[in-house]
Amino acid sequence: MSLEKLLLMLLLFIFLNHGNLAESNLMTSDHDYLPTSYSIYEDKKSYSNQSISDALDLYSPNDSFPGYTLFAPEYYTLTFLIDNDGNIVNMWKSKYAQALGTYLLENGNLIRACSPFNNPYFPFGGVTGRLEVFDWNNTLIWEYERSTNKYCLHHDVEVLSNGNILLLSWEIKSVEETISAGRNPDLIPWNYFVSDSIIEIQPTGPNSGRIVWEWHVWDHLIQDYDSTKNNYGIVSQHPELIDINLEINDPDYFHINSIDYNPDLDQIMLTVRNYNEIWIIDHDTTTEEAAGHTGGRYGKGGDLLYRWGNPQTYRAGTEEDQKLFRPHDGQWIEEGCPGEGNILVFNNGLYRSDGLYSTIEEFIPPVDENGYYRYTPGLPYGPENSIWSYGNDREERFFSELLSGAQRLPNGNTLICEGKKGHFFEVTMDKEIVWEYTNPYPSTINDVFKIRRYPLNYSGLGPLQQYNPIKPVKPEGPTNGESGIYYTYYCTTRDPNNENLYYTFDWGDGKIDKLIGPIPSGERVSASHMWETNGTYKIRVKAVNKYGLESSWSDPLQVNITTSIAWLFGKISDKNRMGNNISFWADYLYVFSFHPFSYTYYPNGAYVIVDVNYVGILTNRFVAGKFYIRSIR
Repeated sequence: MSLEKLLLMLLLFIFLNHGNLAESNLMTSDHDYLPTSYSIYEDKKSYSNQSISDALDLYSPNDSFPGYTLFAPEYYTLTFLIDNDGNIVNMWKSKYAQALGTYLLENGNLIRACSPFNNPYFPFGGVTGRLEVFDWNNTLIWEYERSTNKYCLHHDVEVLSNGNILLLSWEIKSVEETISAGRNPDLIPWNYFVSDSIIEIQPTGPNSGRIVWEWHVWDHLIQDYDSTKNNYGIVSQHPELIDINLEINDPDYFHINSIDYNPDLDQIMLTVRNYNEIWIIDHDTTTEEAAGHTGGRYGKGGDLLYRWGNPQTYRAGTEEDQKLFRPHDGQWIEEGCPGEGNILVFNNGLYRSDGLYSTIEEFIPPVDENGYYRYTPGLPYGPENSIWSYGNDREERFFSELLSGAQRLPNGNTLICEGKKGHFFEVTMDKEIVWEYTNPYPSTINDVFKIRRYPLNYSGLGPLQQYNPIKPVKPEGPTNGESGIYYTYYCTTRDPNNENLYYTFDWGDGKIDKLIGPIPSGERVSASHMWETNGTYKIRVKAVNKYGLESSWSDPLQVNITTSIAWLFGKISDKNRMGNNISFWADYLYVFSFHPFSYTYYPNGAYVIVDVNYVGILTNRFVAGKFYIRSIR
């Protein structure tokens, strides 16, 4: 075992045996002692001042995605929610440290994994054993523990829409059980083996939950060492199974560190650090089917549907084909974000052949609309390359050998947590850093497992939630008109926060106006447009407030445009033929229409396009006659 890992384990032992770190010397100088009547909200100001002066390194308001960022320092009892200026807007306080998977739920509750005590049977990085749920006001409303001499929760959690919770759970296997599973005895330098599993908990009482579904790695092993065992087989022919004889010198053999769920496909993604892969399995199985190789939506039971990152694990590639190096936080990019449905992963980069540096990888999995993954036997799972990455270029270099994560934001930016340094930064698609913050808590060790940013209109933000502008009314204006003539249309809506609004008009001909504003909430906005060709067009309007929150599109106003016929008289120049049209510049121009009668005079000139078919005179110097008008401007 490396010296670094021994030191980490020693630190973990010290931290977890303090129980409540609020009374330990790891707190900042202002918080060495917290009285029994301590109120988180009373102390928010002093924390916020420190965060502004010490932690916010960079902020570009026009380019950074507006929202609130949640983070829980690993060796601390407090969880923080900050705005983009670095101000702390809410905090939650637990009795326990070792904060890992922490999320703000849509109902405003905070779910947080932590460790209630030092479990000597699971002395590994990522140990938790406890799950807590706090309401917005820091009241503990649910708790669940699973930390024994056989099982222990670790790392991450995933909350499902029905309220159930997916949890990662270690389980101990004896040497005898490990050998019976086909592990080469020469590859067991320890007196036990730690396998991995997923349990799905349905919360029941305030401190209890019922396991309603489970999946175990142990049920999906393959090996080609001992032909007397039931799981003996040719590893290269079964990429859906997991080889138990990789040369991994770690009793925490798999070290799954992250879990994500795709509700449309009913699939679970796991990030497997020691295998340098992400795995995807079927959640649409019974527990019995999840233990086997058939059944479920995809017919494979609990076997792997897809894996990516290191084809050496199923003997379909070499070191040259390895893409991931001790990864964390594999996830599907969420709906509404650029790249939605693609996979994003923090590639820590430990043991890269070309140096120590981390990258963020986005790639497109080879999956069809029904959730089935394409695979050619004997070859690595695709794709061969990422479609976007950050950190490969020397000027982008950063490195975190442990922890860490990334999140694609709705504006296309990517939020990155360089976990070992407690360093958070946001980059654009063009790889420009537009926001940067360094966690100052506690002052000695500021590790952070992962972070998440929530948009201003996220329902879980409680009193901080901003609301999208109301859908604009249907536009008002002429519903019949002629090509080449400008018409004016009107619209209005309100902002629930009474903020000024900016409007955009979609004219139905492929042209969309840039934002018009600011317009006070509730006041009328107007815009003019000219259609160049006949047709039926639908005008829609959308509003956006200063936070970037958009309304939905208004109901459309249908406009019928016909060819404009008019009599033209004027002096011209620069006449040109353009297919079925003729263009010219009129130094001055009279335009007469008769249904109904109207006329317009352009004393300062106009640029005119007419049809080649006309009645009258059109020379290089003069125009007079009846024309089909394409445009006049």
